[in-house]
Amino acid sequence: MKIQKFGGTSVGSPQRIKDVATLITSFPGKNIIVLSAMSGTTNSLLDITYSIKDGDLNQAKKLTDSLSKKYEEVIDDLYSTSVAADKALKLIEEVFEDIRNWINKKYSIRTEKEIVSKGEIISTHLMQFYLEEQGKKSVLIPALDFIFTDNNGEPAYTSIKNRLNEILPQYQDYNIIITQGFICRNPEGKVDNLLRGGSDFTASIIGAMVNAEEVDIWTDIDGMHNNDPRFVDDTSPVHNLHFEEAAELAYFGAKILHPTCILPAKLNNVPVRLLNTMKPEAEGTLINNELEHGSIKAVAAKDNITAIKIKSSRMLLAYGFLKKVFEVFEKFRTPIDMIATSEVGVSLTIDDSTHLEEIIHDLKELGTVTIDRDMVIICVVGDLEWQNKGFEARALDALRNIPVRMISYGGSNYNISFLIDKKNKTKALRLLSYHLF
Repeated sequence: MKIQKFGGTSVGSPQRIKDVATLITSFPGKNIIVLSAMSGTTNSLLDITYSIKDGDLNQAKKLTDSLSKKYEEVIDDLYSTSVAADKALKLIEEVFEDIRNWINKKYSIRTEKEIVSKGEIISTHLMQFYLEEQGKKSVLIPALDFIFTDNNGEPAYTSIKNRLNEILPQYQDYNIIITQGFICRNPEGKVDNLLRGGSDFTASIIGAMVNAEEVDIWTDIDGMHNNDPRFVDDTSPVHNLHFEEAAELAYFGAKILHPTCILPAKLNNVPVRLLNTMKPEAEGTLINNELEHGSIKAVAAKDNITAIKIKSSRMLLAYGFLKKVFEVFEKFRTPIDMIATSEVGVSLTIDDSTHLEEIIHDLKELGTVTIDRDMVIICVVGDLEWQNKGFEARALDALRNIPVRMISYGGSNYNISFLIDKKNKTKALRLLSYHLF
């Protein structure tokens, strides 16, 4: 069994839904198909909830009517028979009637969760109705029937696995099983979502729980590239990545994959492959637990970084100084990306400046604080075990004419990171590509 996940752009129009339907009916064996909402739908649904929250109910109703009309147009283009079109129109009517009912209720966080969940519910039903119209045997199993979270908002793996073991045997004769990504139920049984990674996370969870042969994540690019194609010409897909390499690239800016979504697959040794819906014949990128030794794989960049330097008020770092520094960031729930220390101070970076002023205020009690804004972390990923010779030198040599604020190496066996000014980002990415690949 394989898990096949298709993102919003892959099902973003009637023609793309048809293309994906053709693709999934060509897959051999049994496949669980995880679908995102059609591209743009989630943002539209969020706009509706924002209007409700702001008390602008007329605007919320206008946005709802506009989105409903959009889907009526999708249905006109998607189906060729009145039977399928009528089923789809009935679904749309029911979904948007439910949204209008939420508009008329007092706003709560549940309002947002319920309304946003409709995107995936619509896309999966449209796909199921289309497959039925084409005479293809498939079944839709709602994710709300088996994807659950615990009190910490994390997947309730045991409950998910037990529920899948109850459901899937009922559909042994079906090779195409469709379900929703992103949405789930919380411990209270209320509609919720997985937040991080969305539909990718759903696919990874299912793949781990059923011990799938592979989890395939279909997007609009043929795998994870060795650099950012928006800034660097002639990038190419990386054929193989270790899970840790993929996580580093995702965390430091490779938008094709969320850094935490593949964790269930990694822990259960289920390979993940990144594929291109527009070029299904392309090899894509295979991510597994096998490390290719002696190889630098890719470069990524993370924007909107703030560097903070705290110089101790004493000549030498006193016992407990670092502990007090970290406690400030823990207090304001602000993660740290990079860190470097000396005998008199510590430099670190954050990408969330929400509580920056409060953080600076508390850090000033420990010493002198200096801030550098609008920075970028450039991350070089590959087999960077410290015993390897020359890899760090190659990266440093590539950046010899670019001012580097910080370097982080040794915290991971898979990356070396450089902090630079954002004005040098494109130049740095291009130089690294030239020298490394």
